[in-house]
Amino acid sequence: MAGETLHGLAKRHDVSRNLIRIWVQKYEQGEFDDDAQAADLIQEYEARIAALERRVGKQALELEFLKGALKSAPRPKNGTTSVITGPAASPSRKDAG
Repeated sequence: MAGETLHGLAKRHDVSRNLIRIWVQKYEQGEFDDDAQAADLIQEYEARIAALERRVGKQALELEFLKGALKSAPRPKNGTTSVITGPAASPSRKDAG
């Protein structure tokens, strides 16, 4: 289609001239349009997957860092702490009187 001969293309890519003729005919009839759209969609999905994998990796590193920080953090001497409720509130002097 770009002006190369069938013989030259067949020799360069090691395929038969007849196969190239079939491909050109199918291309001209629009039979490869769905394949091209599918290939574009696959590329989009692969890029999205790669971005999500990078995000998951970053979050895994952050989680490991926070776990390490939690292990080395000083524990309160009295009462228990909860991720949900936090440490027990200590009464202030204002509340007492």
